[in-house]
Amino acid sequence: MRVLKKSLKGAEGEIALLAESLDDLWHLKHLVEPGNLVFAQTFRKIAPVTDKVRPEKVERKPVRLGIHVEEVEFHIYSNWLRIHGIIKFGMDVGSYHTLNIEMGSDLSIIKRWRIDQLKRIEEAVAESSRPKVVLALIEEGEATLGVLRQFGVQTVSELRAGSGKGECEDRRGEFLRVVADEVARTAGADAHIIIAGPGFTKDDLRKVLAEHHADLSDRITMDEASSIGKSGFQEVLRRGAVSTVLEESRIAREAKLIEDLMREIATGGKAAYGFKEVKSAADFGAIEGLLVLDTVARRREADDLMREVSNARGKVVVFSSEFEPGQRLESLGGIAAILRFKIRGD
Repeated sequence: MRVLKKSLKGAEGEIALLAESLDDLWHLKHLVEPGNLVFAQTFRKIAPVTDKVRPEKVERKPVRLGIHVEEVEFHIYSNWLRIHGIIKFGMDVGSYHTLNIEMGSDLSIIKRWRIDQLKRIEEAVAESSRPKVVLALIEEGEATLGVLRQFGVQTVSELRAGSGKGECEDRRGEFLRVVADEVARTAGADAHIIIAGPGFTKDDLRKVLAEHHADLSDRITMDEASSIGKSGFQEVLRRGAVSTVLEESRIAREAKLIEDLMREIATGGKAAYGFKEVKSAADFGAIEGLLVLDTVARRREADDLMREVSNARGKVVVFSSEFEPGQRLESLGGIAAILRFKIRGD
């Protein structure tokens, strides 16, 4: 993501952004809310002025409109964000229109900005310079490939070995080559690759990649996983191989933080969860790290609490509700804290 313009007076004002990736569209889903004013280029039907009896074909021409937002829709696999609302500036004021925001689109958002949203923009800009990471999980006869996104791991391929005729070893070798080719296609010219899974199949996949796609060898990291699929992705994230590759990616950081929180809770240590308990900890200045679910962060009381913790030099991390660490946080009420010191006598 790129910031094209930032004009704020306190928490109010305009920020213009350029969406450069699918991750950026996901971030925009959490930045644009009902009640905001959004400007972007779009297409609108324009009927030509004519004296002819038979009307000419209506044209769709590019125009820039300002929309008072009523609804925001995003689908991971559609590669677009839809912003629906009433036209406030431009042609056909008062009519409804939908802005379709895609990768490469720019838009201006005018609103009162929450602290977590300003932090989200900073993180999105920083994350855009980090390398792409492909996770390839494999066991005998099955493989799952995913791409690390800032909102979690997006599954891109699920492969199974065929059961056709031929020697077992021939079928196995063919399957490994198919998986290797798919890894190479997904990784492209610059992605880092993490290969993991139970047993020795992962090592055989690396050998096939070295033989048929030697240019990938320097970009491969090996790891362990007891299973493939979503649970395997989460295991790899917890083990830290992604952090080694990316230093500190958003989703890997969330996975580590939730593990740290659960460990403190299990041992009766320095932790608080639920709004009432966390607010009490904030009043004592005890919060070292505040963990907030993105859906909870939209509430005014959560925004006030995040500002209070930030002003007290605590770290605020907003979790994605679309991946496992955020779902675990949701089970705790959507808000929790790792403390500097215990404030309870239990």
